[in-house]
Amino acid sequence: MNYQRLAEKAISGQELTREECLSVLHSPDIEILQLLDAAYAVRRHFFGNRVHLHMLINAKSGLCPEDCNYCSQSKISTADIPRYTLLSESELLEGAKRAKKANAKVYCIAMSGRGPSKQELEYLTQAVLNIKSQVDIGICCSVGLLTRDQARQLKEAGVDQLNHNLNTSERYYPQICTTHTYRDRMNTISAAREAGMQLCSGVLFGQGETEDDIVDAAFALRALAPRCLPINFLHPIPGTPFQRFNYLTSLQCLRILCLFRFLCPSQAIRASGGRELHLRSLQPLALYPVNSVFVSGYLTTPGQSPEDAFKMIQDMGFEIEQQ
Repeated sequence: MNYQRLAEKAISGQELTREECLSVLHSPDIEILQLLDAAYAVRRHFFGNRVHLHMLINAKSGLCPEDCNYCSQSKISTADIPRYTLLSESELLEGAKRAKKANAKVYCIAMSGRGPSKQELEYLTQAVLNIKSQVDIGICCSVGLLTRDQARQLKEAGVDQLNHNLNTSERYYPQICTTHTYRDRMNTISAAREAGMQLCSGVLFGQGETEDDIVDAAFALRALAPRCLPINFLHPIPGTPFQRFNYLTSLQCLRILCLFRFLCPSQAIRASGGRELHLRSLQPLALYPVNSVFVSGYLTTPGQSPEDAFKMIQDMGFEIEQQ
């Protein structure tokens, strides 16, 4: 396979064929460095050697009525996780200050649940206004399903970006959740766009999906063209239905990251949840296809510390992007 030809197609705006996408996922182990080199050519063309950091805070944990099979916070999960209602405004503000100190470009406030209640939305908008008045940092919110009016309220409060992942292909979605649909997610994404927010939308792999599902999800996100595209790899948490899935290899994760760089060349692709678990010692190689990483953990699982992320980025010859 001529991987540099794929890079040339990506840079020129051409879409890879399904056969080319599958060839990336099937690339031999011995050719992984060639594949990474080609993906890096695309990444360097659009983003140079810059890496931007994101930090997440779980503002409301557990207590969710949805039945997402992968999630430790869902109603069908028995996972041993913290469960609490909304953090205080002062805690959210302190989180923003920690994110700023850690050189994060974006601070993401996440809330479990199907979607925010009227009271929760009012609380969140006030908290965002408070943060924006004191900390110069981008704000992203991940709050479940939204109506157009709710999305507008978030935008008016100063929320720059909404995170709402597709998670998998439309075909496979009913296998991971039954309490809401793929279309429900697309409607929320449309509401955010109409309100004028930037979009952060990505995927979660390792849930039993097929390679065609991976490619379908990649094509869907190419068409959607979000500003940021987080790629998560399932962290099989005991107590969740998908605790049985733990089959991803480090090299397969790298192939997936490269595939998304070829199909979504100008999007900020972020190596997100599960990268520490699945990439292990190969984490630094992810910087060749991706240009963004989370630091300090995820919703209910730990992650790489800011200090370790700084060292990894610097050791690989990359630089942290400032606001």
